[in-house]
Amino acid sequence: MTSMTIRVDEQLKRSFDILCDQFGLSNTAALSLFMKAVVRERRIPFEIKADSEADVRKQGWEAFMRMRKSALASDAADMPLSEINEEISAVRNGE
Repeated sequence: MTSMTIRVDEQLKRSFDILCDQFGLSNTAALSLFMKAVVRERRIPFEIKADSEADVRKQGWEAFMRMRKSALASDAADMPLSEINEEISAVRNGE
């Protein structure tokens, strides 16, 4: 036997531990079952899927429209593109 250390989100681990307990398994046993299934089937035993490009564009547009609606409702002043780019640069530079 060997040990393995992984880093996961604290809330995810708590939720996983609760579910494993409800299944009557330790988190180690559950992860071992997953690893055995991957090795036996030579694949991840569930579908891993990214959103389509169209879905991502649609989600981005919807987020933009929500922000725009929120800005209009708050009477926020329009910003010229140069100010927007300055703010983006400041965030990227950690300012």
